[in-house]
Order: sequence, then structure tokens, then C-alpha cells
Amino acid sequence: MPRVSGVDIPADKPIWVSLTYLYGIGPTNSRQILKEVGIDPQRRAKDLSEDELAKIIGVIDRSYPVEGALRRNVLQNIGRLREINCYRGNRHRRGLPVRGQRTQSNARTRKGPRKTVAGKKGVKELGK
Repeated sequence: MPRVSGVDIPADKPIWVSLTYLYGIGPTNSRQILKEVGIDPQRRAKDLSEDELAKIIGVIDRSYPVEGALRRNVLQNIGRLREINCYRGNRHRRGLPVRGQRTQSNARTRKGPRKTVAGKKGVKELGK
């Protein structure tokens, strides 16, 4: 398995797919990197020479924030939003959707499993 930016990328997949295993590199960026280096995107990662791998690593290090640096950057941005008490920061803090989605009927991914509240007892007795 070739190693790029501290991540083992799969050797048996095409190189453009293998590069997407890096946090911060998707299919489009992967193809742009390979075009810049001049490598066929359909070649397998195990078929690359050390020189070609070094070129790919060089382009990624120079042009793209990936893995730890990108994760740190995202966390710092969220921390800054929390610190200045803006609307988005408060939504992050409370674990609610940040981008304006409705929450009355959806947002289960952000809110977590339902917290059931017991119904009132004795409602039938008052009606008699």
C-alpha cells in the first residue's frame, strides 16, 4: 500500500479513487492532481513508481490542505464562530443544524435519537 500524507491508500484501486481516501481530496481534486503530474487516472496505485508517487505527494503538499491540517483548520473555524457567539456558533454549540434546515420534523442526524417525554397522567379523570 502506498503511503500519501500519512495515509495508506488502497493499491488495487485506480489512483484517482485511491487519492480520495485522503481527507480533503475528492474526485475532482484527485483528477486535477493527476492531470498536473501527467499520470493516467486509471492506473492502479500499486503500478506507480516511487518517482511518480513523489510527484503526487509534492503537488498535494504544495497546493492542498489535507488530513490533520485541514481538520485543525475546520475545528478552529468552528471554535471562532462559537467564541464570537454568532448564530452559527450557537447552533454548533447546541448540536442543531447550522444551515437553516427545519428542525420540527427532521434533523435527527444532528439532534440524535428522540428523547421521549412522558404524557400527562390523569387527563381522562379531569374530563369526567
